[in-house]
Amino acid sequence: MQESLVVLGEDCHLDPHVYLGYRSGRPMEVLPTRIGSHARIRTGTVIYTNTVIGDYLETGHNVVIREENRIGDHFAIWNNSCVDYGCTIGNHVRIHNNVYIAQFTTIEDDVFLAPGVMTANDPHPICTKCMQGPTLKKGCRVGVNVTILSHVTIGEGALIGAGSVVTQDIPPYTLAYGNPAKPRKHVDELTCPFDIITPYVGGKDVRTRERMS
Repeated sequence: MQESLVVLGEDCHLDPHVYLGYRSGRPMEVLPTRIGSHARIRTGTVIYTNTVIGDYLETGHNVVIREENRIGDHFAIWNNSCVDYGCTIGNHVRIHNNVYIAQFTTIEDDVFLAPGVMTANDPHPICTKCMQGPTLKKGCRVGVNVTILSHVTIGEGALIGAGSVVTQDIPPYTLAYGNPAKPRKHVDELTCPFDIITPYVGGKDVRTRERMS
């Protein structure tokens, strides 16, 4: 760990074999890695220079967070996941195992990504002239093994079903699934298949047995 390139807040716990302040091979002015208070960083995590992360960071094992990222408070990212460079991530974001966040992706507050989510940022690879990751708006939820292509916006509060390929924008508060993913219904129309939770729509108790896709 290169202490001169790392600024840590109070009460941070680092496992053995954590590397903070790793230098990118890209040409840039090297700035410190900054991590707020109460971080819990587990074995195998590598966090590059020129990245700023807020309070209550928690990583699983073998996490990589590249350079020039701006990440808020209460960020949780689990085993074998990677945030590539140049991303903006808000507060209370949760990223599960084996997730890849492409360069220049924006993730707003309260977003949840299930295991195996993949994002893209280049509509015609190698060109690099119009690279832009997706934008995931506040509170959206993305299911297991979903692929999200470049330049796509997933609306606030939307839900993407497992295994989907998102090739176009998804409206706010919409359930979408399929390949390509298509809007199916408003998320307020979803109900618990086990009747454990009963949602309310327009002030009325709604009980159907339709499963979430």
